[in-house]
Order: sequence, then C-alpha cells, then structure tokens
Amino acid sequence: MKFLPLVFAALARRKARSLFTWLAILAAFLLFGMLQGVNSAFDQAIERANVNRLIVTSNIALTEPLPYSYLSQIEAVPGVARVAHATWFGAYYQDPKNFVFAFPIDATREFEVFPERKVPPDQLQALIHTRTGAIIGAELARKYGWKIGDRVPLHSTIWTKADDGNSDWTFDIVGIYENPSDRSQENIFFFNYDYFDEARAFGKGTVGWYTVQVKDPRQSAQVAAAIDRLFANSPNETKTQTEKEFQQSFLKQIGDINFIVTRILFAVFFALLFATGSTMMQSVRERIPELAVLKTLGFTDGGVLLLVLGESALLCLAAAAAGLALAWLLFPLLKDTLGVVQMPLPVVIEGLAVAGTLALITGLPPALRAKRLSIVEALAGR
Repeated sequence: MKFLPLVFAALARRKARSLFTWLAILAAFLLFGMLQGVNSAFDQAIERANVNRLIVTSNIALTEPLPYSYLSQIEAVPGVARVAHATWFGAYYQDPKNFVFAFPIDATREFEVFPERKVPPDQLQALIHTRTGAIIGAELARKYGWKIGDRVPLHSTIWTKADDGNSDWTFDIVGIYENPSDRSQENIFFFNYDYFDEARAFGKGTVGWYTVQVKDPRQSAQVAAAIDRLFANSPNETKTQTEKEFQQSFLKQIGDINFIVTRILFAVFFALLFATGSTMMQSVRERIPELAVLKTLGFTDGGVLLLVLGESALLCLAAAAAGLALAWLLFPLLKDTLGVVQMPLPVVIEGLAVAGTLALITGLPPALRAKRLSIVEALAGR
C-alpha cells in the first residue's frame, strides 16, 4: 500500500491517455454487465422451470391454436394429474409501449396447476363468478396503480370482438396474486376464458397451449409421448415438452441469446485488449529512465514488476468496477422486459474476474520488460 502513490503518479503522467483508456474499459464492462446480465436472467428463468409440468403446443408452431376438446382427452392420459390452458392475448394498456402479459384462463385449473401463485380464495371465487373479472400480479398492480374494483381497458393486437369488431377489451380487477418464490412472475394479467371465447370474432373453441401437471416427474417423458401419440395423424398434432424445454425453445425463436452475447463481448474485449495493452506498453516505454532510477534507489526487479502490474490492475479493476456498478444501477430499467429486478450477482463476480485477467494480460509484458531493465543501459538512453 505504501507504493500506491507511485502507481497513481504513473497513471497521472498522461492524464488524457489514462482517462480515455479508463472510459473505454468502463464502457466495455458496462456493456458486459448489461448483456451478460440479460443472458444470465434468461438462464435463471429456464432453471426455475417446474419439473412436474409439461407444455402441449401445436406441432406446427406455437402460434397455431389447439382445439378446446383436447382438454378432456389429455386429462384421461395415465400419469396426468391436472390440466390448464392459456392463450396469448397480445395486450397493451393505453400506449403500445405499456405491454401487458395477458392470458385468458380457466380460473380453477390455472391456480391448481400453478400453486406457487398465491391468491386469496374469496378473490378466486370472485374471478369465477365475474364474467369480465381479472386477477393480476402484485408487481403489475404496483406498476400501474391498479387495485381491486378498478375497471381496466386493454387493447389486443390480435383479438377483435364479434359484436363491434373492436380490439378494446374492458376488465374488472377482482383479485391480486403473489408469487413469493419468484417475484419476477408477478406481472401477469389473467382473465376468464369463457368471456374471451364468447366475445372474440374468430378462433372460437381453441386455446393457445395446455399446461399438464404430471403425477410423477420421473414419468414426464412417457406422459409426453403418450399425449403426442393420442393426437398423431390428426389435423392438430401436438408437441409436448417439459416446461424447461419449452422455455428454451421459446427463447431460441428470439435468437440464440448466449451465442449473440458471447460473440459481441468477444469482439469488444479483443479490441480492448489491444487498446489497453498499447497504453501500458507506451507508459512503461516513456518511464524507462524513471524505472532505472527506482532500481538505483534499491527497488528489486520483482518490486518494479509489481509496480507495473499494480498500475495495470488499478486501471482495469477500477474502470471495470465502475462499469459494472453502472450496469447494476441501470439493470432495473429492464424489469418490464425481463421480469428481473436486479442484475444477477454472479455476473458482477465474473466481470471482476475478467477485469483481473485483462489486467494481467495487458500488464505482464511491460512488467517483464521493466523487470529485465538494465540500469546502465536505461540511464544511457539505450
């Protein structure tokens, strides 16, 4: 620590160069934090998938509906405990930017298959007996200031109503659910399927997908195969996956997030490696006489090496910490998109590890040169 002023003095020798290098590293780790945070958030969502639930979709595409009549047939498959269904509503509130995850459901079935969603029994009964009723997540209620008793209009980008051809739907909030095990899932808007199916202009008698709760998770593969065999060679063949597999395939429709993030970060850090390494090499080259004087005053070869490595470490780690801290502060802005309230801590740890590696790679070559420096030749200008 007593030699820390020497490290600061070395960085302050060319203030503009150090500042711009510091800003470049900060920007790189800000990007690292945000992109890797998004990647990690998606991975966590997949890992949280329930092991005893299967998702049944059309074998053609997720957007293809399935007949409602499949419900009773799936329930009759051995190994099936409960079945629920949902349909993508594609809604927003007042402005297209205010996207709302809204789904028409069978109230009783939905909350039995997803017991982690906690709703008071009286509120669930209110949804069952209120045709236009809706139960919303606690986070969604906080976001828009909604409360029980409010009448909320939603605009669907997909579904029009049969009576007037309008895409504006109105719902009465009768309940608010919580998900203590995963607060990021408290942003969903549930309403009655019967009301939706009666009122919509097209697609009547269909659902988007089925969620199947199996009795024994060890039998999931067999149950999935049995469901698909049941509808094989029918006009609406099915594809049944575990909840984890379904989420993975859904993300792949957006793109291979991990591949994209990895390639972007590789390009950024490859460029940063050359920029930071050039800065460190130039800094040591300019200070060769000074380093020779330090050796003359009694600094060992190892001591000089550590001074240069300390300069590289301070530059990289301080900038990386600032970039990751900024990413940590900005990450909650993605809450509405990802459902994650803060950047996962492992991303910060990984970022600091990468910064340490960057400091070592860029600082070691000039540090070794400083270590091997000959005092006579350095003072002679050779």
